[in-house]
Amino acid sequence: MLRDKPQWGYWCECWTEDLTEETGPALRASFDAYSAPQADRWVAVALRTISPALDPDASQEAWEWLYDGRIETRRALLRAEPCTVTITQADTRITWTIRPALFLPLAHRQAANLPSCAYDFKPRPTY
Repeated sequence: MLRDKPQWGYWCECWTEDLTEETGPALRASFDAYSAPQADRWVAVALRTISPALDPDASQEAWEWLYDGRIETRRALLRAEPCTVTITQADTRITWTIRPALFLPLAHRQAANLPSCAYDFKPRPTY
């Protein structure tokens, strides 16, 4: 969707972390939502999709958020507050984050004529 003005929305991410290793969390997916319903729906679709493969405890965590936590998440988003949804499956923690964001318009890369500043870029020499 091409926008010519900044627009408020929500930046959504999905992170996983192996709890048995000392490595940090890994970003698995991200999504730009332009409404609170769109943002929490992104998490809801992911949870519904993976819930059949989850162990009973993780599945219960997922469905508790879908039935009860989702309402609080939506209310918090409408107050422009960041939200986190986390479930733990065996040794893996899966976390979805949703944060209010201001999306800035970018140059349309498909246009025949890019803005003049696009041609000011000079690659660094390699040594």
